[in-house]
Amino acid sequence: MDTKPYVHVPETVSPLAQAFLRTMPDPALKPAFPELHDIEGWKKLQAWAEADGLAKSEALLKRFEYTAQPSTLGGVPVLDVRPKGWTDNGKLIVYTHGGAHVMYSAKSSLGRAVVAAQATGLRVVSVDYTLAPHARWQQIGEQVLSVFRALLAQGQRLENTVIYGDSSGGGLAAASVLRMRDSGLGLPAAAVLVSGWFDVTNRGDTETTLYHADPNSLYDKHGRFAAAAYADPQDQQNPYVSPLYGDFSKGFPPTLIQGGLKETLLSGFVRLYQALDTAGVPVKLDLYEGMVHNFQDRIPDAPESALALSKLRRFVHQQLRL
Repeated sequence: MDTKPYVHVPETVSPLAQAFLRTMPDPALKPAFPELHDIEGWKKLQAWAEADGLAKSEALLKRFEYTAQPSTLGGVPVLDVRPKGWTDNGKLIVYTHGGAHVMYSAKSSLGRAVVAAQATGLRVVSVDYTLAPHARWQQIGEQVLSVFRALLAQGQRLENTVIYGDSSGGGLAAASVLRMRDSGLGLPAAAVLVSGWFDVTNRGDTETTLYHADPNSLYDKHGRFAAAAYADPQDQQNPYVSPLYGDFSKGFPPTLIQGGLKETLLSGFVRLYQALDTAGVPVKLDLYEGMVHNFQDRIPDAPESALALSKLRRFVHQQLRL
């Protein structure tokens, strides 16, 4: 029986990471995503993803003590997450979860929100936005801004607020910052973007060169259908869909971009870094040898994850003057 792992397992990563990489299946074995108008197909996929996310989240949640209170901000459901020992210092993180814009919820991504809360010691407001295709990019982006407006109405200050997103939530977070700026709402203190999907058009070099190195998903079976569910083709280079196409010279907060070298999205990390740096935005590109998509919470005991989270904490605390 052939037990060769799907991805190359380098000796240059930790033993825990090596063991995890050996378990990675061929993403071609995952069923294809539905066509845009197959609403029943999307509902079935989303039900499966929700159950899968809840199971993975549960394993993470057992590691921490926290509270998670359902609430509503600006008419949008959220989970208000607080780590053990939290005290109100006015600082918080607004979190936009990943899932290719079409999967998961604040509840099934709670593990990731709790990891962020634990790593930083801060309150995390996780936005439970409506998934595509039940809402498109215009409505989803407006939901994120509605949460910010409601927080500001409660007295929250943007200079005390960080926006954080992972995967497609990283793209949504960056796009939301552009929306906030362009609408006159202002800018948060910082942006943390982990394994972000910054260009849904699949134009980056590594989306070809790392096609067989990334065990997360395949664009032709998954990503292109998710992109179509989120935005029509003529809208996919709109900066509020693919923030890589934004004009960062008009303002953007200090940004931390984290990712791994096995991600097809790697080109997007580099392209966004270059665009921000060229525009004079303080930005750090923090990449990790041999790591996969969202490795921080998928391999939580690996030293690579501990290092990434420690850098995330340091960055957030610096920007919030903690």
